[in-house]
Amino acid sequence: MKALLPENELERLAALRRYRILDTPPDGAFDHITEVAASLFRVPIAIVSLVDHDRIWFKSHHGLEARQVERDAGLCASAILSPDVYHLRDAIHAPRALANPLVAGSLGLRFYAAAPLRTHDGFNLGTLCVIDRQPRELAPAEAEMLTKLAALVMDQMELRLAAGKVADLEQVERRMSEQLRQANEALVQSEERFHDLFDEAPIAYVHEGVDSRFIQANRAAMRILGLKPEEIAGMFGKSLVPDTPDAQRRLRDALDSIGRGTDTSGVVLELRRKDNGKPVWVQWWSRPAAGGSYTRTMFIDITERVLMEHEQVRLEAQNAYLREEIRIEQDFADIIGESPGLRKVVQQIQLVAPTDASVLITGESGTGKELVARAIHEHSSRNGRTLVKLNCSAVPEGLFESEFFGHVRGAFTGAIKDKLGRFELADGGSLFLDEIGEVPLAMQVKLLRVLQEQELERIGDTRTRKVDVRIIAATNRDLKKEVDAGRFRQDLFYRLSVFPIEVPPLRERREDIPPLAAHYVRQSARRMNRPDLRITQAALSELAAYDWPGNVRELQNTVERAVILSRGGPLRFDLAGSNATDASRPRTQSASKPDLLTRDELKRQERDAIAAALKQTGGMVFGPGGAAKLLGMKPTTLASRIKALRLNRKTGV
Repeated sequence: MKALLPENELERLAALRRYRILDTPPDGAFDHITEVAASLFRVPIAIVSLVDHDRIWFKSHHGLEARQVERDAGLCASAILSPDVYHLRDAIHAPRALANPLVAGSLGLRFYAAAPLRTHDGFNLGTLCVIDRQPRELAPAEAEMLTKLAALVMDQMELRLAAGKVADLEQVERRMSEQLRQANEALVQSEERFHDLFDEAPIAYVHEGVDSRFIQANRAAMRILGLKPEEIAGMFGKSLVPDTPDAQRRLRDALDSIGRGTDTSGVVLELRRKDNGKPVWVQWWSRPAAGGSYTRTMFIDITERVLMEHEQVRLEAQNAYLREEIRIEQDFADIIGESPGLRKVVQQIQLVAPTDASVLITGESGTGKELVARAIHEHSSRNGRTLVKLNCSAVPEGLFESEFFGHVRGAFTGAIKDKLGRFELADGGSLFLDEIGEVPLAMQVKLLRVLQEQELERIGDTRTRKVDVRIIAATNRDLKKEVDAGRFRQDLFYRLSVFPIEVPPLRERREDIPPLAAHYVRQSARRMNRPDLRITQAALSELAAYDWPGNVRELQNTVERAVILSRGGPLRFDLAGSNATDASRPRTQSASKPDLLTRDELKRQERDAIAAALKQTGGMVFGPGGAAKLLGMKPTTLASRIKALRLNRKTGV
């Protein structure tokens, strides 16, 4: 059966060739991803495939001996035509799949699911696919996980391509360095040829005083630095160095070396062009003249290499973020429930998702605000990029600016390398700021400026960087009251709440409790490899009667605890000590109002509660018996709070 071709097949093949990956040796990074995919989906086969003009070549083929198949009969040839995850529950019912030797042959493959490997400019180069010999369904959460793993494969391909380009640039630099050496030897051997070599040399050449004042510069130097011949006289080289800690430190070291009359070799400097102020990086060599009145300086332009290294840093940061997203266990399934309150939330998501409007999600802790934020992102035009998250309550007060905007090396004690902030990491996508009410007032001013101007500066850097980020914020506080109390800026509140969404607590949508409980039972049983478990109608009525102060998160933890304790038979839910009430019975308020607590007292209570949980669990944070389960918190959030409060996990102090 003839394979269908994408409309942009020639451009797609050209994009595939640019990655220079076809017929390359095995790579541990790709093999690790297919191994993880096979483990996560519990399938015997996971493949990273690349669709060439006449074949489908496997870069990694976990659980399969074949290295390639013909394109005409390839399942992946159909998968790259799909914009989303391509899924066959049972391949024997798909006419095109029957021609595939992996289906029709001795392997007898049945289930197939593939996420396309999509480039930033929209070309599907191949797939990350998982295959089983048994037919099965693909859950929405599994499709989401497969998409994230495919994004990891593309990041690995981008890193591999970037590394190749850096190697090519380094080879060019070595050739230029050799030319520089040869030119320097020619200058020493023949002073008569000096003028021509100086002015026409392909290497930038400058004579400057020990105070960096230019005496003479050749054409290559003027081209790199953006100088005109009439600007040479009186120009100081140090005036081209930006006012950042790292750049100024490198300049001081270079000037000190020149002042001592010693040679300087291979120093990298960051400069700003004189004509347009754009950054340029150079690698330079300096040799003081006899008598020490001036120095000869030679340099080459390495801007392209440095920018490529910066791009590698960004890709590695995004790669690490995606791996962390996959590692953390979360529920990415569809929003479950049919109550009027939840239907209203879904309608609001459908309305606001296609826009770029800022969204403020409010609701009690554990109601699923993060799930709403993810749904907004996934139904927006930005869903091709990562949804970056930041829990503001887990950030120490002094580190907010670094977490938001990043920093450059040397900006403060401990800043040993450049770091991208969450805004840069989310560029082109969405940034979810959970617990936004925890941001200090001083930081709210800077946050508001970035939201208004869509530009930022890293700590210690003077360079302004443009970002395109959609903000989705969430809080369990009443921000209007916080504004009235002077703890939250009114202008920031209005900037964030362009489109507010309130997620109702679970006690106000009790009809959603049975389907939620059934969903979490199936999820927990599958994760723990338990047989199908049963919930009686009496147990469901008991769950529906409980007020669930911890909302959906508490329900999930209660169900998981019941599955762990199950020894066969109907599930039993431990609601001892909780006040299960008739949903129709009005709730009475306490006779006396509770005392109001200050922020310091709240933090002290939080510290005492976490310390007590750590002592009770012996320092264990993760897992069924960990402190996170006892406190009803996400393990990653609890780990961040332990670090922020400077608690010892083992002792709790």
